[in-house]
Amino acid sequence: MVKKITIFTSDTCGYCQMVKSYLKAKGMGYEEVNLDRDPNRRAEAHRLSGALTVPVTVVTKVDDSQEIIVGYNLAKLAPAVN
Repeated sequence: MVKKITIFTSDTCGYCQMVKSYLKAKGMGYEEVNLDRDPNRRAEAHRLSGALTVPVTVVTKVDDSQEIIVGYNLAKLAPAVN
């Protein structure tokens, strides 16, 4: 069961919009961290994912375990949020 979803995004990222649209279509809420507007959190996104790209989606489960999905990857995102 999902406790919280956080998406690290940027203003010009088309894949970020796709992740947000997918979650909205599923009726799932999320916190968006826009790295263009909050560049101090870039290090956090990199630490979590090991990637320098966005989107980085962090799915936190009720047991506080986390699944990190880089990019628009439905093969990983869909099971993580169900």
